Amino acid sequence: MGSKYPLLKPQQIIKVLTILGFEKVSQKGSHAKYKKAGKPSKIVIIPMHDEVARGTLKSILEQAGIGLDDFLDYL
Repeated sequence: MGSKYPLLKPQQIIKVLTILGFEKVSQKGSHAKYKKAGKPSKIVIIPMHDEVARGTLKSILEQAGIGLDDFLDYL
């Protein structure tokens, strides 16, 4: 069974996170940290590779508190 999570480039994920209020706070090597203010604030790490693995995308969305369908709507 195929995953419903798409293979995406980091820039595509960052575009949606930015629309949803996340801001880049730092980058170490190939990993960028994005934060959304609020209580509690949410922090996600985006690997700046050619493509972000499906499992990694799933984890990013869980940490960000974003449902896959909502994410795909903004993509």
